[in-house]
Amino acid sequence: MLRTLELLAPARNADIGIAAIDCGADAVYIAGPGFGARYSASNSVEDVGRLCEYAHRFGARVFVTLNTILYDSELAEARAMMRGLEEAGADAFIVQDLALASFGAKVPLHASTQCSIRTPDDAKFYAGQGFSRLVLERQLSLEDIRRIREATGAELEFFVHGALCVCYSGQCYLSEALAGRSANRGKCVQACRSLYDLEDSRGRALVKNKALLSLKDLSLKDRLADLAGAGICSFKIEGRLKNISYVRNVTREYSLALDALVASRPDLYRRSSFGKVTGGFSPMPDKTFNRGYTELFIDGKRGSWACPDAPKSMGALVGNVASARKEGKESVILLDRDSSLHNGDGFSFITKDCIKGFRGDVCSGREIRCKAVDGLLPGMALYRNIDAAFEKELSGNLPQRLIGVRVSMDFGDSPGVRAKSEDGREIFLELEPPKEKAENQKRMRNMIYSQMEKTAGNYSFSLEELSSKEGLPLMKASGINGIRRSIASALDSLPFKAIPLSRGNGPAMAKDGEITYKSNVSNHLARERYLAGGASTVEKAFELTHRRGAELMRTKYCIKFELGLCPSRQGAAPTGPLFLVNNGRRLPLRFDCHSCEMTVLEAE
Repeated sequence: MLRTLELLAPARNADIGIAAIDCGADAVYIAGPGFGARYSASNSVEDVGRLCEYAHRFGARVFVTLNTILYDSELAEARAMMRGLEEAGADAFIVQDLALASFGAKVPLHASTQCSIRTPDDAKFYAGQGFSRLVLERQLSLEDIRRIREATGAELEFFVHGALCVCYSGQCYLSEALAGRSANRGKCVQACRSLYDLEDSRGRALVKNKALLSLKDLSLKDRLADLAGAGICSFKIEGRLKNISYVRNVTREYSLALDALVASRPDLYRRSSFGKVTGGFSPMPDKTFNRGYTELFIDGKRGSWACPDAPKSMGALVGNVASARKEGKESVILLDRDSSLHNGDGFSFITKDCIKGFRGDVCSGREIRCKAVDGLLPGMALYRNIDAAFEKELSGNLPQRLIGVRVSMDFGDSPGVRAKSEDGREIFLELEPPKEKAENQKRMRNMIYSQMEKTAGNYSFSLEELSSKEGLPLMKASGINGIRRSIASALDSLPFKAIPLSRGNGPAMAKDGEITYKSNVSNHLARERYLAGGASTVEKAFELTHRRGAELMRTKYCIKFELGLCPSRQGAAPTGPLFLVNNGRRLPLRFDCHSCEMTVLEAE
């Protein structure tokens, strides 16, 4: 039996979701009206329904994120929201809070990456709670994934592209500790992108004013085959806050890569939706927002994961500043090389204090004219983070996605046309008996093929058989086109035969012992599920006023290793205790060399 592979793309709104489907996504994930882990990316039930209607034309899915933790006062609202989204056509819910597993959803539940699933026992627990799919922690190796695959029959989803949280997902409390805004409530302030000093126990600064917790972006396009072999069925692109050009560009790149994988093993894999995507722009992910790329821990090895100098997207280096002068309200910048710039390009540069950016109004050869820019000095490196010509290509040269339909036409005793779409829908339309035989049979045959093998709606037709006992009838091109449109209309009237989603059926597994604040329990239903599973105590979710000295994050990323200070792997001399300092807050670091993990603690 063929294994189904899925490319899952982000959608900040319905229009971006539709763009992702057009560019080859098999599924998209989007927030509903509330309780999504991106507070500023909510959508109405009506807009989610509009996206569902479009996606389902191709057998593609829409997964709705309800992945914040919930308070008791919100449970009724969350339940009603789920019901409304189900009626709108949602195919599954991505959730973190165990309370939602008690609501009797009509569609499958997927355990969000916020559940921090990184061991076989974690996987078995969530599968036993009724989750049909598990979105795994990003900081896993292929070997970790294989062990999880062996432990559970649930579907496995894995991030393959986009921004990385430095902490194990769902267990970062740094935003709440520093700003009083909880990541598990969808209000993360991205404290990992903030600037810090690194100090020793005597207060001596080892590093100053760097984004010491900021990671590069993930890129696993070249590892899809390895991930599929390890048991991943859904390849997820991060970015529910990203714009439409980002989603188009990255989705198209990964869809082409997944097509190549399926084509290399047609005996083993198939895509989970239908429709061939052709034409349009050529994807170039390096021209889209990124902080540089890493494959993170996929091979079980450490590397250079951080981007401490530029926690934002710098873009590609276009040259160094040869000169920069002001003419009235304008700046005139001359580079040391010609970099094929375009009017409207966006640029960035690094000062001693921050990253700055500007738009080039007129760009010609080595010269850039723009509104006055402060802080740009000769010798500085200049980067292009917006390529205006490529952005125009992304918005104006779009691919087309069409469902293949095989057609046979018979003008014999019972004239009619049969058609079968690639998802398995079949129709038969009777044709009027021929009134007049075409004198030029060859020409008529060519015309029928020419007119039938065009598109109508979302369909691309191929005429595989054309027969007639007495010869082909005389037909006008408009009549043949009408037959093609009638086939499209008849197919649209039939329900799409999508590949079924898996439903949760894993054996129940207890998660006994003490359930700590890291399980993010904030309502009575979630607490009851843990207690019913054998837990002795269930601690409440993180509460800032009671967590002095608490673990704010745990991660495989290690500042010591990144700076060449690791005694275990790099033979460095002991540093003694180290601290991150941010706006006067001094956060202790702890290094678990046995597990090769770093933790950040709340100040004691």
